[in-house]
Order: sequence, then C-alpha cells, then structure tokens
Amino acid sequence: MRLQTSFLLILLAGQAAGLAQDNRFVSAPTHGSTAEASTPNSQVLKDRVQRYQVRKGDSLEVQFAFSPEFNQTLWVQPDGYITLKSVGMIVAAGHTLPELTADIEHAYSGILHNPVVTIDLKDFEKPYFIVAGKVGKPGKYELRSDLTITEGVAIAGGFTEASKHSQVLLFRPGKNGMTEARLIDVKKMLKSRNLREDIDLRPGDMIFVPQNRFSKIARYLPTSNLGMYGYPGSF
Repeated sequence: MRLQTSFLLILLAGQAAGLAQDNRFVSAPTHGSTAEASTPNSQVLKDRVQRYQVRKGDSLEVQFAFSPEFNQTLWVQPDGYITLKSVGMIVAAGHTLPELTADIEHAYSGILHNPVVTIDLKDFEKPYFIVAGKVGKPGKYELRSDLTITEGVAIAGGFTEASKHSQVLLFRPGKNGMTEARLIDVKKMLKSRNLREDIDLRPGDMIFVPQNRFSKIARYLPTSNLGMYGYPGSF
C-alpha cells in the first residue's frame, strides 16, 4: 500500500510539472528520420552508448604502471567509497572508469610523480531494469542488450486489460541519489507508429504501468452487464 501511494504521489507531481514535455531524456531517433539527420553523429553516439558507472559492491583491480607496490584490489563500499592504500577514501560509485582513473591518479599525485593508473572491473552487478504495475509479469530483468521501453514491457509479459498505456512512467536513477521521471504516452506512440519516443533503457531504469480507470470500477459492475461495455482500452 505504501509503494502504491508513493507511485501515485509521483504520478500526480509529474503530471502537474508537465513531465510529458520534459526534455531531460533524449529520444532515440529512428533510422531515416529527420530527427536523426539533424542531430550530430557525436550527440547520437553519446545518447545511445552510455559508459558503465561504478556501483556499490563492484570489485576493482587498480594497477600502477611504474609503482607496482601500490597495486590493489578494492571493493566499492555500501556508501560508495573505496579506500586507497596510503591515501584514504574517495568516492567511486557513480563514476565511469575513466573518471575514477583520473580521480585515483590525482589522489596519488601528492606522493607519486605523474602516476599512471589502469583499472579493471573484476566483479560487478549485472545491468538490470525493473517493470512494475499492470503488466503480465512484473519483476526485475537483466538488461542483456539494447532495449527500449516497449520491448521491456513485452519482456515483462506485455500490457494487461488493466493497463493505462497513455501514462507509462519511466524512472531513471540520477546523480547524487536523485531520480528522474518521464511520462510517456505509449498508446499514442504505437497508434501513430512513431517510435521516436520509444526511449532506450539504461541500467537501473524502472518502468511503471499504472491502472486504468475502467479496471478500477469493473469489480463494482454487474457481471451480466460487462459484455455491453466491452474493453475500453486505455483511458
């Protein structure tokens, strides 16, 4: 009940703020579309290819090219920090490997001359996404390849008769523990056959499919009269 209440509050807040016009997420352009033609190739690559960000619980092997005595294997702690030999703690979670490499080189610059560091990701949590709400099989799924929102819903069993296709929510983990959200009209997108809004999923994303109004009142209607109403789809 608490989880459903939280989702309802987020949904209401999102609608009030006009999340449908929120441009924080960049839609994946379709091949041959005018949007793709007008978007620089570097920007398309940036939007579609996301570097892995270090997560809590990851195991890292840090090697120093000219100072092997500082080589070390580290675990990212629950608070997101790692403890470096002879240096101390620095934040690792949320950083890409190139960013973390630069941070470690900077941390050791006080005791080493121009340290050269390489990092190998030894153990990590497999990328995943979550689908909740009115779908066939809600749950947590591995993100093994490039997937979009509609593909993620399909993997989770697809929409049900209780689904509100026009107000699907995508929650995305942001920096500093913040979560971004976007409201997506999947019903309109599929009806128009325009998949520009079919956003690529990223690790940690959660798709929430709310319940439509008809399914909320259906249990109060006489069973013998349900046939005359038919299935109204999404409201």
